[in-house]
Amino acid sequence: MEQRISLITLGVTDLARARSFYEALGWRGQEIEETVFFQAGGLGFVLWSRRKLAADCGVPDGPGTGFGGIALAHNVRSAAEVDALLSTAERAGGRITKAGATSELGFYSGVFTDPDGHAWEVAHNPGFPLAEDGTLTIPDFSTSPANGGGPGTSAG
Repeated sequence: MEQRISLITLGVTDLARARSFYEALGWRGQEIEETVFFQAGGLGFVLWSRRKLAADCGVPDGPGTGFGGIALAHNVRSAAEVDALLSTAERAGGRITKAGATSELGFYSGVFTDPDGHAWEVAHNPGFPLAEDGTLTIPDFSTSPANGGGPGTSAG
């Protein structure tokens, strides 16, 4: 696994309120399919429904579940890399909470949690290009198709 993070997804209870907050800080995002994407240097910062994020990560949400409402994503260059990285994480002591599969949006991803329960999505989404050094660029949704939208893209 390359030592980098592609996306950080915050699970929020009110998407409009969260977007307004970050825009008041001077950030500019794009909303597509009830998901807001911000370019943050060489990575993506995503706002998405907390309930949907937990479900997408294959973990329970609510008091006492341990889910903090945050998912990290590591995007890779192929579906085979997703499966290989999930296997590596499991051998290292992680727990696979969502096996690698093609989403309804067309990208391939899976999720593992580290020994403390932090969710990591591993995704291959050709619509979110990776530079040679692994930096991710959020596409301009106003001029292109949905490109597989959604976090990891999860958001995680």
